[in-house]
Amino acid sequence: MTTFMLSDTTAGKISAQFTHLRHQMGAPAIGMVLTLVVVCEERHQYDALRAASEAAREHPSRIIVVINREVEEPIRLDAELRIGESTPGEVVVLRLYGELTQHADSVVSPLLLPDTPVVAWWPGKAPDVPSKDAIGALAQRRITDARGFDDGGVTSLVTRAKGYARGDTDLAWARLTPWRSLLAAAFDQPVGKVYEGVVEASSGNPSAPLLAAWLSERLGVHIEVLESPGPGITTVRLKLDGGELSVVRTDARLATLSRPGQPDRNVALARRHTSELMAEELRRLDSDEIYEAAVKRFARTYKG
Repeated sequence: MTTFMLSDTTAGKISAQFTHLRHQMGAPAIGMVLTLVVVCEERHQYDALRAASEAAREHPSRIIVVINREVEEPIRLDAELRIGESTPGEVVVLRLYGELTQHADSVVSPLLLPDTPVVAWWPGKAPDVPSKDAIGALAQRRITDARGFDDGGVTSLVTRAKGYARGDTDLAWARLTPWRSLLAAAFDQPVGKVYEGVVEASSGNPSAPLLAAWLSERLGVHIEVLESPGPGITTVRLKLDGGELSVVRTDARLATLSRPGQPDRNVALARRHTSELMAEELRRLDSDEIYEAAVKRFARTYKG
């Protein structure tokens, strides 16, 4: 991998340097399928870039990391470019200083790959309305992560719902994919009417109320959220005519599925890394109406 540093530079010089490096290494840009813009703080950039790079092995991308630094300093743009066999695509880490921090879109726009989708991701704190943010407005898909908020992210989901726009999603929702798949499969065979249910999870887990809202939306019943020792979501229990359907996970890897009149079954239900969640989100760039319905239902019923 080749790393190239540019200090006090411009977007035009960064683009020219990418072109030069590609020709030098014989690595054309035509294999890349999207631009992923990661907006984060300095303290989050290592983990965020690692997750984005791993996800890019499935979706070769130009990854643009935007880090806003000291506003009080003179205007300056520093860039770190990475390209090579170990990098699936291209990476540029941008550090913005001074008033430039208020105009990140003017730096990012010239670096977007032409005629390919743009995805924006905030691994930590995100704008209240991502679609109206300067970077978010450039993207067709906007990914936030409620778990990256100091309060655990439950209240941030209410904000996301109020400012929802087509293309918004949250990694708290992606974390639910294995749970939703397992629960949907449990209803492949008739189990009778569902009367009520419970989702148990560690305190402040933002995925738990989303799962409860999704179940409520689909089943038309009240689903309560209760606290458990964790980690993450540990239990879903649904009261049926003939007993109870439950999924219980105690070790963050395996769960036990129980249904009336059938033997218990152990199923894989491991917690996933951020890179796996991002790879899943990058597989679809259209709007997710199911997430929209779930997050808006949660916001309507949230008591604070």
